[in-house]
Amino acid sequence: MKKNTIRRMKTLMMTVLVLALLLPLGGQAFAQDAPAEKNGEVIILYTSDIHCGIDQHFGLAGVAQIRQILEDQGYTTLLVDDGDAVQGEPIGTLTKGEAIIDLMNDMKYDVAIPGNHDFDYGMDQFLALTKKADFPYISCNFNKEGELIFEPYVIKEVCGMKIAFVGVTTPETLTTSTPAYFQDDAGNYVYGFLQDKTGEGVYTAVQKAVDDARAEGADYVYVLGHMGLDEDCHPWTYADIIANTSGIDIFLDGHSHDTEQIVMKDRDGKDVPRSAVGYKLNCIGCSRISSDGVQETKIWSWPNNDPAPELLGIDNEISGKVQTALGALKVLTDKVVAKTSVLLTINDPTAVDGSGNPIRMVRRAETNLGDLVADAYRNETGAQIAFVNGGGVRASIEKGDITYGDILKVHPYGNMICMVSMTGRAILDALEWGCRSVPDENGAFPQTSGLTYEVHSYIENGCEQDENGWCTGFSGERRVKNVMVGGEPLDPEKTYTVAGHEYMLLGHGDGYTAFDDAKLLLNRVKLDNQVLIDYITQTLGGEVGGDYVDLTGQGRIVIVEKAP
Repeated sequence: MKKNTIRRMKTLMMTVLVLALLLPLGGQAFAQDAPAEKNGEVIILYTSDIHCGIDQHFGLAGVAQIRQILEDQGYTTLLVDDGDAVQGEPIGTLTKGEAIIDLMNDMKYDVAIPGNHDFDYGMDQFLALTKKADFPYISCNFNKEGELIFEPYVIKEVCGMKIAFVGVTTPETLTTSTPAYFQDDAGNYVYGFLQDKTGEGVYTAVQKAVDDARAEGADYVYVLGHMGLDEDCHPWTYADIIANTSGIDIFLDGHSHDTEQIVMKDRDGKDVPRSAVGYKLNCIGCSRISSDGVQETKIWSWPNNDPAPELLGIDNEISGKVQTALGALKVLTDKVVAKTSVLLTINDPTAVDGSGNPIRMVRRAETNLGDLVADAYRNETGAQIAFVNGGGVRASIEKGDITYGDILKVHPYGNMICMVSMTGRAILDALEWGCRSVPDENGAFPQTSGLTYEVHSYIENGCEQDENGWCTGFSGERRVKNVMVGGEPLDPEKTYTVAGHEYMLLGHGDGYTAFDDAKLLLNRVKLDNQVLIDYITQTLGGEVGGDYVDLTGQGRIVIVEKAP
């Protein structure tokens, strides 16, 4: 096929995309040779939980293309982000987020908020990234010893309108990033998110920011939230905030990776739309404001496996910058380090959620990749038992060659492996805490090696926690039963050696406190991704198969849904 024919086909495909996206906005024209006269309307484009997926789904190039088309049609656009942009792929890990901030600068983002995983390279690096950004970070609740780090809101004056953006970040950040990053050398929290068991600290901060923005003349108030809808996020979900505040026009949300579009009543009975845009640019949000008010708030989805920039041949300034950034890492990440004859998965083999996204089983049940990672930890240390939190196993590995990049996607955080000795009683506490959300997902869910157990999910969760999300104790009947170590019943009074990474064993990651009295035997001996590479290449002879052929694992974890 001739090149000009291929080019015409790609142009036609791009036109089809633009038609699908923009005709509902009333657009009559496509990109112009010269910008069209402004029509007095504002379109706010919003992204969330990009997690370094800069070339996936719509891709940053697709977002830039759509923004340019809207500008050429006469709309004035703003581009905002709801957090978790700089972590999740090798490009983030290997540049500590700097490559992503550079691209967001190129995209001319107008405002962003911190998500919980934006802190994963440490507080110093996070603050350095926000200074590197050409756009403001805002948050009404992120503070150091009571003093806000960022402005709680920003007002953008466009088309004669004052549009306020209020930022708020989940207090879950204290346990879903590394807790030590928020503490001083003595282990005391100096950074926080106005966390308390009632949620009042967050509600009051949001309300004050909304009221102050209104007092400054804001015509519209958008909340940029990284709060989510999961029950474990209570009392800090988007719904908790809307129900306990007033004056919010639109709530743009992230954290849960969902695409729910919900309208609910605020404290005064006013309808407030809540919009979320998924994960790694599989959706883009759009909120349009005219002189008559907010006209619509909705999302556009990219349902294809092939990324839009690749499928449609998008060639713009951002596509070039994305490819340059990825190309600089390609030599390292494309290096083949091993092979697998089976799919190594974090997801349910067949089921999808209501939005068509895979269901992450590694956070609620055993998977073969969970087994593999836990086995690697135990093999490295010689421990009797190994734990790995399901939230720390981030991506599946497809059948075939395993590259360095694949391993980095599984373990993007760069945690170090440790080993402790602890009592069987403390191990039971750790298991109970990690399984508290089953059958729902939770990043604390423990994948194991050397240990098997049952979760009786019909028993009510009896875990208790403080305002920081740390486990403080248990009440009622335990859900975790029939725990076995090396084929023998676990002895609560006996001491066992346990391997895991620093986030979980040393840093109160995911709110674990069961390891507090454990004796440290091996301290940060090797990076988790290197441990996984070494296990596959050295112990398994360079190829995964055999014991890991079953996608649901080896039967180490049994979920009992009904009482016997």
